[in-house]
Amino acid sequence: MIRVQENDFDVGLELKKLTANNHSIGGVASFLGLVRDIASEENITAMTLEHYPGMTEKLLSEIEQEAHQRWDLDASLIIHRYGRMEPGEQIVLVVTCSKHRKDAFESCEFLMDYLKTKAPFWKLEETSKGGKWVDARDSDDDAATRWLKG
Repeated sequence: MIRVQENDFDVGLELKKLTANNHSIGGVASFLGLVRDIASEENITAMTLEHYPGMTEKLLSEIEQEAHQRWDLDASLIIHRYGRMEPGEQIVLVVTCSKHRKDAFESCEFLMDYLKTKAPFWKLEETSKGGKWVDARDSDDDAATRWLKG
């Protein structure tokens, strides 16, 4: 399940809805991303996330489908917010559910690595010196590279 939304979300409620009445689930892995208050030695007062509607959901769905092909998953969820957010606010939630913890852990990490490198989101960090668009990081590309099929 994919949701790209401006509104915040309740992690506990999302987990409960995702696992409700599915007693074959033995492992749930999740990642919750938050807005930090510092980057590049400057205090961040806010961050604005922009995306390409339609394309974003399509790419996230493709990434999610690939995770379901690679691992034995019972359920998955990706929620990614857009708009202006302040430090401490939730940005992204990735959850994977499987019969066994290994599939849940690995698929959750895969989804986050691919989400960071392939999903069309753009981040504008606001500081006391003004706004700055965040460039892609080599470390994110390196993390995603390890999942390439060889």
